[in-house]
Amino acid sequence: MSIRVHHLNYSRSLRVLWLLEELELDYSFQTWERDENFRAPAAAAEVHPLGRFPMVEVDGRVLVESGAVLEFFANREGKLKPSDEAEKLQCTMFLHYAEGSLMPPLLVSLIFARLRSAPMPFFVKPIARGIADKIDQSYTHPALDLHLGFVEKTLSERPYFAGDSFSIADIQMFYGVEAALSRASGERPHMVAWRDRVTSRPAYQRAEAKGGKAVPGS
Repeated sequence: MSIRVHHLNYSRSLRVLWLLEELELDYSFQTWERDENFRAPAAAAEVHPLGRFPMVEVDGRVLVESGAVLEFFANREGKLKPSDEAEKLQCTMFLHYAEGSLMPPLLVSLIFARLRSAPMPFFVKPIARGIADKIDQSYTHPALDLHLGFVEKTLSERPYFAGDSFSIADIQMFYGVEAALSRASGERPHMVAWRDRVTSRPAYQRAEAKGGKAVPGS
């Protein structure tokens, strides 16, 4: 099997490098750099029409969407997925929860943080900041409190997201947890302990050495 990973710096595509290191599969990878606006380069659309990372070429096919990529390789290798039915359900849930529920308020928080510091005419700044504050108060902060409280409680009850064993759910959840610990306020001791636990894995350390950090400043 021929595997080539297209990796964007500071992105979710670190998940795929980590997964392949855990599975001890041979692969090559190409690193892409973000542009001056911290966006993926337009040329990435030549690999896949969406131009979104990760993109993984497997025997002539291009796989996209990190959750789908993780499931593809875990199913193919028969590893990193629980055999217990209850834990299997938890693994699947967190595989979708990471992007479907946890990431949206984190993304909104990042967008408005950048808006507050963006250059703009002085008479516009109070209006822009007022809008950002209103949305944060009515949506972003309550949503983050809800989701980070749920994540913290989950990790207070078990060492990994699916249960007692490390799985692709942990790889998928890492980006959101790392972003939350970097940007959100509040004490999250169980999230910190989990982060320390998974980043001590040799496969993660090899992936980070190749692809860099998942989140700027983490």
